Amino acid sequence: MEKRRRVISLIVFGTVILGLIVGICLAPPGDQSESIQEVMQDAVLHESAKISLFGLLDVNPGLIAAYCVTALLLVLALLIRIFAIPRFTLIPGKLQILLETAVGYFDGLAQQNTPHSVGFVNVYLFGAGVYIFASTLFELLGVQAVTTAGHPVSLPAPLSDINGAIAMGVTSYLVILGGGLVKNKVRGVANTLKEFSLPISMSFRLFGALLSGALVTELVYYYTATSVVIPVIVAVMFTALHALIQAYVLTMLVSVFYGEVTEPHVKKPKQPKQSGRKRRAKA
Repeated sequence: MEKRRRVISLIVFGTVILGLIVGICLAPPGDQSESIQEVMQDAVLHESAKISLFGLLDVNPGLIAAYCVTALLLVLALLIRIFAIPRFTLIPGKLQILLETAVGYFDGLAQQNTPHSVGFVNVYLFGAGVYIFASTLFELLGVQAVTTAGHPVSLPAPLSDINGAIAMGVTSYLVILGGGLVKNKVRGVANTLKEFSLPISMSFRLFGALLSGALVTELVYYYTATSVVIPVIVAVMFTALHALIQAYVLTMLVSVFYGEVTEPHVKKPKQPKQSGRKRRAKA
């Protein structure tokens, strides 16, 4: 029985590989009116793919994607709060286990790195982690929009736009700065300002990681020989990995730095000065 399963698995795997090779060979030549340099530049800068925002101004597709992700998360949170949370029981179901695991992870991360100040940072860690994860997976939906030039375009991950990545990095830095100000006043602000490169490093870490996956996918789509089936595998692999890794990295960094700037400063008790007679007596 086991050998039969192995044979069937090999046959299915071989059929898939053969179909992939045949599809690559029979794929029609793609429309390569743009050079690969132009495709890559447009994926980074979005200069030619602008979308009209309610007819008021032309914006990058990443901003529209950010609005869509934010609206989806808010609606989902509202539905969970109204319909799911009131039905939670002592014996949890699948949705309850998923939510409690996610909340417990970020709460544990805050407890581990900021045990002296957990009141707010665990909420921010949960919000930032969920947003990064959801916004990264958003590009897999392939939501279409029409540019001002009349061409269709798929909305990218919001954080693959440099503006979105900078906004997330600066917001995280302001949370750390605010925590230091509330807990340690001037000393906390000074400790935060020492890490002046932190918002830049967090922003470009997000931007570089997410953009690399987008560029690899664009590169695979561009060439006809690899534009069948393979882009699906590449896109899912890069997107899923980046969603998990970047959500973990940013929340970990925020919790660590937040813990450092909010750590209570304990003053060492001053030792009483000894008089000259006592020092001479000891000598």
